[in-house]
Amino acid sequence: MAMATSPHSLLLQNPNTQFLKNPKIPFTTIPMTSTRLTTTTTTLNPNKAISVKCSATTTHIQDRPPAQPQSQDRVFNFAAGPANLPENVLLKAQSELYNWRGSGMSVMEMSHRGKEFLSIIQKAEADLRTLLNIPPEYSVLFLQGGATTQFAAIPLNLCKPDDKVDYVVTGSWGDKAFKEAQKYSQPKVIWSGKSEKYTKIPAFEELEQSPDAKYLHICTNETIHGVEFKTYPTPKNGLLIADMSSNFCSKPVDVSKFGIIYAGAQKNVGPSGVTVVIIRKDLIGNAQEITPVMLDFKIHDENKSLYNTPPCYGIYMCGLVFEDLLEQGGLGEIEKKNKRKADLLYNAIDESKGFYRCPVEKSVRSLMNVPFTLEKSELEAEFVKEAAKEKMVQLKGHRSVGGMRASIYNAMPLAGVEKLVDFMKDFQAKHA
Repeated sequence: MAMATSPHSLLLQNPNTQFLKNPKIPFTTIPMTSTRLTTTTTTLNPNKAISVKCSATTTHIQDRPPAQPQSQDRVFNFAAGPANLPENVLLKAQSELYNWRGSGMSVMEMSHRGKEFLSIIQKAEADLRTLLNIPPEYSVLFLQGGATTQFAAIPLNLCKPDDKVDYVVTGSWGDKAFKEAQKYSQPKVIWSGKSEKYTKIPAFEELEQSPDAKYLHICTNETIHGVEFKTYPTPKNGLLIADMSSNFCSKPVDVSKFGIIYAGAQKNVGPSGVTVVIIRKDLIGNAQEITPVMLDFKIHDENKSLYNTPPCYGIYMCGLVFEDLLEQGGLGEIEKKNKRKADLLYNAIDESKGFYRCPVEKSVRSLMNVPFTLEKSELEAEFVKEAAKEKMVQLKGHRSVGGMRASIYNAMPLAGVEKLVDFMKDFQAKHA
């Protein structure tokens, strides 16, 4: 007679079973690798008592060999976004996932109006203010919808339908922002780099700004084409609006030079789903009547980003990243690290004698997104494939431009760029 054993008791003896990884697996199919049961039975005879012997040997969790460090199992992810996050941030989030700091809840389960989450969002804002030295006359909003939603929200909040606004278009995202603004204002492209395939940024003194424009809009770093503003133009009316999605928190910024800074989080400061808006308070409260409530900055400012349920876990992750950036010494130190990585990669391209080429004008090359092509374009697919075998992924260029692109945001370690450069040199030696 086999010993009757409760599935729940088996889970207690072996809590790392496949059931915990996949609760749909029936208990009867779970191999009990850490618990060995042996039984001795006698033939059933109604005139004799049954004799049963049972012994169990359990391998305790603490006796198992330690798991391999996570870094050995992870790839170097050069994706443009969502992008890699700091490993120590991921591990901290992992340790707090089930029970956040003794609250008995995961952050995913918290009420956004409870004291626990209020402490999370308030600290995230405070740390971001410290990182960027945000003046008190600016509000910080944690919103949803990505930077793309702000393409509409900004003209809706700052303009009347007949108001003129100026756009400098240095890439695909600036172009999309301009096109969306056409629905709610009278935008004008005062400079476009499209004819030169978005490889330059204009000389500011050459910009013919509209004297009555409500604002001047720029995208400080074009993710697809790899061009980055190193300094910023001065608008005639004093109101500069910037999409900083792909270089947000990668270097110090004088916030006081801008009316609004907005950024999707999924490049440098968190997972997808959070949009940060930093807005001068005197610009709030003038939305057009047709503005949807979820796009009205006044609503979100009055409710401290809690008008409806915000992306709670994403905000929590952003907060952990802000903490990490501060622990590294702030954005000045982060910029030094980013310059070192970018210099290493651009030097490898420039010193390849034309085997690799970066089309962007050197003075405005992005520290975040490095596009490059091969002299022999037929080798590009092989380059991407072979790099993936070496655990370097997402190097294929954007579908609209082709080639390759290495996004080397804050969380990309120097070791990742060094490995890519070594691979590039080996690949060139094989195919030059």
